[in-house]
Amino acid sequence: MLSERKKKILQAIVEEYVETAEPVSSGSLLKKNDLNISSATIRNEMAELEQAGLLDKPHTSAGRVPSAQGYRYYVDQLIKEDKISFEEIEYIKSKLESRAVELEEVTKIVTNTLAEVTHYTSLAIGPDNAQQIISEIKFVLLGSRILMAIILTENGLIKETMIKFEEDITESQVQSINLIFNAKLKGMPLSEITKPMEEYIISEMKNEINIIKSIIEQINKAIIECQNIYLKGAKNILDMPEFNEVDKAKSFLDIVDKKEFLKNLEQEESVKDINVYIGDENGNEKLKDYSIVTFKHVVNGKNLGTIGIIGPTRMDYSKVISIMKYINKELNNNNKED
Repeated sequence: MLSERKKKILQAIVEEYVETAEPVSSGSLLKKNDLNISSATIRNEMAELEQAGLLDKPHTSAGRVPSAQGYRYYVDQLIKEDKISFEEIEYIKSKLESRAVELEEVTKIVTNTLAEVTHYTSLAIGPDNAQQIISEIKFVLLGSRILMAIILTENGLIKETMIKFEEDITESQVQSINLIFNAKLKGMPLSEITKPMEEYIISEMKNEINIIKSIIEQINKAIIECQNIYLKGAKNILDMPEFNEVDKAKSFLDIVDKKEFLKNLEQEESVKDINVYIGDENGNEKLKDYSIVTFKHVVNGKNLGTIGIIGPTRMDYSKVISIMKYINKELNNNNKED
């Protein structure tokens, strides 16, 4: 347990370091904060916070910087969740006012807006395709040997795939395929498009075995390969002082390119509104200098996946969390069903 004075000093150090990226000295704290204590007292308190593992002292500086444990204490105990300006509110509102036809497009708008307002790298990963409920499957004949399959789900996801055949297909066959696929699959999860379902449909259409096998093979491929990953603002982080060194910049771009940060998003099961992973909490040595903040993207009860921010551990957590909560609130206000 920290005293109120230690809490105030830790909060001031975190917020100043986030702003300046420079180790914080007792003199700087005294100038910028209304602490009503002497510089010597501040130094003693900082030393005790360091001993408690909440601050680190860089070798080249007399000042202190927050440790990963210090950031964690700040996020859990000290953070202010109202760090959002009127201008930012108006900008977010203007971006979210457009009612996207597809919910997948809403995710892109949110991810773009997060990157623009926070100046970090934003990312999104869609829900598990296999668990989405099918509302309709449409087959459209585009040529004598080309069929387009369109899969619609209750979450608003739309997937399309093209299927080519080595023999001609008739409109009559397409009508039969539409009826059988919808009768079997409407209201079921995408994971039902499996071999047992293939056997069922083949038994119903004995003369079109090759056609059915090709359709199911291609649809399965589309479901497996189409995990919706969207990323925006990858270069934002390179403008930060931590990444002035070429090696660090390359390391981050490699992490982004290889999607090293997706583990937390894919396994996100927490019931919290906002989840924060700091440094080693990411469970990946390559991510020890980064923090990831995520929230479940749910609109009108529909799970659209997870949206997050990746940035240095010197992240402005207060700003990021405030903006995420506001966006989440606006999304549900703007998209309430009549």
